Formats: sequence, C-alpha cells, structure tokens
Amino acid sequence: MRLTFLLGEVGNGIRRNASMIVSVVLVSMVSLFFLGAGLLAQREVSVAKGFWYDKVQVSIFFCTPQSTQAESCADGAATQAQKDQVKSQLDGMKPLVEHVYYESAQQAYDRFKKQFRSSPYLSDISADAMPSSYRVKLSDPDKYNEIVASFDGQPGVEAVSDQSSVLSTFFKLLRVISVGAVALAVVMVICAILLITTTIRQVAYTRRRQVSIMRLVGASSTVIYLPFVLEILLATLVGAGLAVGLLWALVHYGVEGLFNDTGSSTGNLVSMIGTTDVWDFAPWLFAGAIVIALATAWVTLRRYLRV
Repeated sequence: MRLTFLLGEVGNGIRRNASMIVSVVLVSMVSLFFLGAGLLAQREVSVAKGFWYDKVQVSIFFCTPQSTQAESCADGAATQAQKDQVKSQLDGMKPLVEHVYYESAQQAYDRFKKQFRSSPYLSDISADAMPSSYRVKLSDPDKYNEIVASFDGQPGVEAVSDQSSVLSTFFKLLRVISVGAVALAVVMVICAILLITTTIRQVAYTRRRQVSIMRLVGASSTVIYLPFVLEILLATLVGAGLAVGLLWALVHYGVEGLFNDTGSSTGNLVSMIGTTDVWDFAPWLFAGAIVIALATAWVTLRRYLRV
C-alpha cells in the first residue's frame, strides 16, 4: 500500500466522521487525565511521606503553670531537673532516637505568633502559656509507641504528641483521592472503548461500498483495516497529548504555583510533586492510549468488518 494513498484515506475518514473522531479525542483525554491524576496522587503520597518523615516525628511537651488537667503536672511547671531527666532518657534510647531538639517556651511563642499572626486572639496568649518541649526525630517512626511508653505520665511531662499520626489523615485523604481518580479513570477507559467500538462500526457502515470494492479487487484485510486503525490511533494519541497538557498545567499553575513558591508564606513548608513527575508518567499514558486504540480497533474490525 502506498503511503500517500494510506494518508489520503485516513484524512478523508477523519473529515467524513469529524464529530465521532472528536468524541474519541475528548473521551480519551478525560480518561487518561484521571488516570494520570491518580498516578500523580500516588506519587504525592510517597513524596509527602519522604518529606515529613524526615522531620521531627515526636514532641514531648512539658508542664506549664497553666497545666492543671494532667496528673503529671500536679506540682506545676516542669523543673529543670525533670527536663534534664527526659533528656538523659532520650540520650539512652539511641539508635532509635536520632536527634533531639529543644524548643523553649519563648521560641514556641515566637513560632505561634508567626503562624497565627492574623488571629484576633493572639493578644490573649502569653509566652508563659506555651509549653517548652523536646522535638525528637526517630530512626523508625513506626516505633513511636516506645516513646509514649517511656514518657507519657512522667512527672513534668504534660503530653507526648506524634506528628506522623496527625499527618496520617492527610495521607489517607491523598490515597482516597488517588484511588477515586483511578476508579473514575477505569470507568472512562471503558467509555472510551465503547465509543471507539461505536465509532468504528459507524465509519465501517458509511464506507461499506468502498470496502466491498476493495474486497472485489483482492485487497488484503490489512489494507482494508489499516486506515480505520490509524484514524482511531491518531484520535487517542491527540487525546493523550491533551491529557498530558492538562496535567502539566494543573501541576505547574496549581501545585507548584501554590505550594512550591519559595517566596510565599507556604514556601518550603511542604514538599509536593512537580512537572518532572508529569513527564515521568507521560510515556505510560501514551503507551496506554496506543494499546487501547490498537486492541479495540483491531478486535472491533475483525468482528464487524468481515474480510
């Protein structure tokens, strides 16, 4: 088959069935967009865990003069001897305890003022109300219970807080979003397959006279099938390209613009995916588009276009 003849047939087919081809492009774009979004959400879970789990995981808060509810604070604010006792215990828990950072009440108050500078209740809180604490980085965050068992209820210790347990809600939300996006993508892929099947049947029906003539002159099944397959393949590849473009815009202007801008108030506070992650998944999205197009088109043609 001459290349010029094949390209001419493909061009004529696209012009004759423009609306159906556009439908294939749009459905392919939406399905691959949601699939890519699900994959990016999974990548964000890994990136966020790697970022946050590298930070301090456990905080041991000491009693303040206002601490009255905890039994360990019955004697009032924690003494220096009680703080030294906690530090000595932490030093003896290596290698589980990698690093220990001390934050004084004044440092905690300064950080609080920076984070909640717009709060109308800021003036009602003094530095004396902020607890001093040891911020502990663990070599294995999953062994947080060992820290709790050692310090919870100890004299002078008001509370032991695990930051990873707070972040687990964030990670669960990301997992739900990623699973939901992938599930929706599966539904959209099924819709794309059904639409491609319908499109091929419609196109084959409109060209039934041309196909009959080609049969009479002894054209092979490959010669007859190939223009149909290439039309669907081009449509799904265009849809994949649009999906990648949408994912890039979403990450570049949405995620990077809002969270990774070092000049903003949120800069360096979170670690998010970037456009490089989109390019990592782009080849897989195009490969998926090719597989869907070729497999669906060939099976449909063999079933509805007998040669």
